[in-house]
Amino acid sequence: MTIDHKYQVPAVAVHTDIFERATKSVSRVNGMPRMRQTYVPQPIMGKTPEQLRAYIEGPDMVTGRPFMQEVIEGLTVPFNQDDLKNASFVRTTPRLCEPDTEENLYRLFEENHWTDYLPIVLPTEERVEEMLQHTSHSPDETVGHMAPTHFREHWEYIVEQVAVNAVMAGAKPEYFPVILAMAASGTSARGSTSSSAAAMSIINGPIRHELGMNPGIGAMGPYNHANATIGRAWGLLSTNLQGGSTPGLTYLGSQGNAYSFTNITIPENEERSPWEPFHVQHGFKASESTVSLFSGGHATQFTLGLRENFWQQHVRNLLRGMDPQSAPVFVLDPITANQFIDRGGFDTKEKLIDWVYENATLPAAEYWDYQLIQNYIYPRATFGEEPFASKLKAPPDQHIPMFEKRNIHVVVVGGETNGYWRMINGRYAKTVSIDEWR
Repeated sequence: MTIDHKYQVPAVAVHTDIFERATKSVSRVNGMPRMRQTYVPQPIMGKTPEQLRAYIEGPDMVTGRPFMQEVIEGLTVPFNQDDLKNASFVRTTPRLCEPDTEENLYRLFEENHWTDYLPIVLPTEERVEEMLQHTSHSPDETVGHMAPTHFREHWEYIVEQVAVNAVMAGAKPEYFPVILAMAASGTSARGSTSSSAAAMSIINGPIRHELGMNPGIGAMGPYNHANATIGRAWGLLSTNLQGGSTPGLTYLGSQGNAYSFTNITIPENEERSPWEPFHVQHGFKASESTVSLFSGGHATQFTLGLRENFWQQHVRNLLRGMDPQSAPVFVLDPITANQFIDRGGFDTKEKLIDWVYENATLPAAEYWDYQLIQNYIYPRATFGEEPFASKLKAPPDQHIPMFEKRNIHVVVVGGETNGYWRMINGRYAKTVSIDEWR
């Protein structure tokens, strides 16, 4: 679209056929419904040059016409008047639904993909109004903007719309400032990527106690109302306020991700942590209440404690199991956090992060062979972006860092029943003040 529209150079997009609905939707919402697009079979991963050659010598998988004929005509045949008309696209949903039975309203919400397909609390005007009483902000004030992918426009949403989704999630009204802060971040819990990403949020400060959140035993499980419904509300508002999250259309995660039901929403166990809280690391006062947002969450590595003799080798093995495109968030039970001090001398989170950066390495040839590194890091390296350009110059057998230091994070969560701990790959987005949304 950019090449065609901005630079006025004829272009034909080539996609695999499984993305037909999504690519046509993207071109439509960006005002170019007749953008020239062609389609080859899925998959292309792992195919031989001969098999790929057969794709382009065969038919377009959508029109059935010869693929190369579609390409040539797309580059040479002028647009007609219908092609040049601006596309209209409805960017809003109705504020109110027509009165109906509960059963019919539940069906309506599901048919319109407004839910996560778990039971919801119907957002009546009375329930939404009660939610709105727990913020000083006006119902029609703009909270933020969100989009499911970089290729779609950002939708704008207001306080009242966030309240509707908070009610649907079953959140109590006193949770509303946290949910507003999540919405204000502009970070989607329903990002559309074929890698089946999820999301994670870390809550810090006094709000954890005010809402009765659980940073201890079972913090990441279905054992606390605030933990569960705040995270669920983030997912629902992301679905409904960014322009959708519909499989094959605005969501393309091949396998999906079970983390997405509540989006790993956890308060840090500041009281049992031997280190400073996560939000203090990012410039906030300990007395402030914040929520920190992460995307990613594709995978988890876990183990029990740190052994005296081989803990470094064990942790390196876990790090080698991560994909180098997405750095780890160390989610440590307080028992393990203290073991990192006892075994490694890491009396600050920063010292542990330094050790991880220095020890999470791969031979350069192996690093550059990862598919996601080829997709997203290699092009940046070829344009001279550091530190990737220097990594690209390294000899094949030279060990290079898997991650950038700034992308490695540590939080302390758990109730000390055992020293189990995990790494969740996640990309830090930002930390947002909750107090500003009270």
